[in-house]
Amino acid sequence: MKIINNNLPAPTTLLFDWHGTLVDTLDAMFEAMEEMLPQLEDLDLVHQLLPEDQCRSPNDVKLVRYIRIFRRLHPKILAERRVSRTDIFNAIFGDNVEAKNVAHKAYNECYRKYYGMIRPFQEGVGSYLEALKKLGLNLCVATNRSREFLDRELQIVDDGNWTKLINTTICADDVTNYKPDPEVILSALNSINEIPNTHSWYVGDSYQDMVTARNAGVTAIFYNGSCLEDEYLEQLFAQNGGQWPDVIIDSFDELFDLLQELQQRDSSVFETNITDIRPPHFNNPTPPAKHIEPDWHPAVANLQQPTAILFDWHATLVDTLDAMYHAVDDMLPELEHHGLMDRLVNPEQSKTPEDARLVEYVQSYNQLHPKVKSDRKISRTDIFEVLFGEDQEAKQRAHKLFNHHYRNHYGSVLPFEPQVKQMLQALNHLVLVGVITNRDREFFEHELAAVEGTGWSELFACNVCGDDTPLRKPHPDQLLLAASHLEMPVDSRVWYVGDSTTDIIAAKRAGMTAVFFNGAQWDLDWLEKIFPGSERHPHKPDVVVNDFSEFWALVLACWVKNQ
Repeated sequence: MKIINNNLPAPTTLLFDWHGTLVDTLDAMFEAMEEMLPQLEDLDLVHQLLPEDQCRSPNDVKLVRYIRIFRRLHPKILAERRVSRTDIFNAIFGDNVEAKNVAHKAYNECYRKYYGMIRPFQEGVGSYLEALKKLGLNLCVATNRSREFLDRELQIVDDGNWTKLINTTICADDVTNYKPDPEVILSALNSINEIPNTHSWYVGDSYQDMVTARNAGVTAIFYNGSCLEDEYLEQLFAQNGGQWPDVIIDSFDELFDLLQELQQRDSSVFETNITDIRPPHFNNPTPPAKHIEPDWHPAVANLQQPTAILFDWHATLVDTLDAMYHAVDDMLPELEHHGLMDRLVNPEQSKTPEDARLVEYVQSYNQLHPKVKSDRKISRTDIFEVLFGEDQEAKQRAHKLFNHHYRNHYGSVLPFEPQVKQMLQALNHLVLVGVITNRDREFFEHELAAVEGTGWSELFACNVCGDDTPLRKPHPDQLLLAASHLEMPVDSRVWYVGDSTTDIIAAKRAGMTAVFFNGAQWDLDWLEKIFPGSERHPHKPDVVVNDFSEFWALVLACWVKNQ
């Protein structure tokens, strides 16, 4: 427990947030969120995502960028499961109330499929609520949950025993505005004829809950059920104008420690002696498993200082995912008509079980599996590699068919990260810079000229497209042609940076340094699965970078090391 306000008044009313405080509905919440986020384009919400320079924190920047590109939650959020739906919408839409309302409505449509998945957030919550009631306290719930869901969840959790303990509940659809607007707290207090003041405590698990409490003029109690580390909490509250809660508790047992301390100062503050009614100790919540970031950076010690750096285009330097997936959606139903369905690989010959399932799904339904489309992490080239393996003719025909449909969608091209151009400009002072892409020249030249309005043509000493050589990546022909254009010897001093297994295979076959750009934020387990280093699939990256700030640091480290 961390007490920030030593002049804490004893409560007469305890208001609780619902999800993440009293109950755990994470399974349902994340299922619904992962179903809702791919709808952002149809909901006309992609362009309403908060600009990255207006985000509150570096983590929010990463979240906005990841959702903009991949239409799903960052893997770290999914793994650690510490943020709420409200936190996510506040992070990605800021103060845009209209956008948040549209997003909440779409979320609720998805949540209806899952909201029976509920349990007390920590062991013994029901016993703690019963004891709080015996102290003579009003108990309320003030939540952004919709009334439809809260009423049903109250009937489910602990067999409905909490309903007789809670004086009132106020939901998002009972008021005009979502938290952090104070209306949910003020309405709850009004319904039990209480005046908002510091004798009302609001217990919640998020920064937004604490802002809501401050806006309502009540005492703010932060429930750290997610087991956030002190360093994270310091950053969370200090970076937001120093708006700390009055107290941070790690469990409901610590809430009773706090109340007991207040009763020791003044024995008349509660109707009953806490010692007489306090529940037995229940275990604190346990921290979630950490998302294991790939850390192959020690490989920097073995990297040659680059004399040339070649980049993949799509999903490395730029985002053209929308157009790519639309074109793949259009072409797959035509595979049979073009004699390509019979050319699909035998699923038993696939590199991973996931690859086998992709082939089987295309065979059965003539489309990508919905999870592949929702993940948005696999490139067109990798899709064709999975589907057709070493059948070069089939892949060439598939690329041609793709191009036919891509003409209907291409044109929208965004930098993969905001500072990509500045990074490329800086690299040009150190090394020769080029682009290697499986994109046909017809499309690449248009996109090169269109990115950021003015284009990036002047940033590259050479570019090689998919139709410039007989064989495309993962064959090394394009990389070797680029080295020839640059009049560079082909060795480890030429780096190739790409986001796919295809890119890494091409670089290793060419004898160049292979840098895997992990923009999709695969975790270490997944990277070890797609780069097994086996006899059949021997090619592994020399180094992995998660973003271009890491890549720039990598280049500078090699530069300094070799001076």
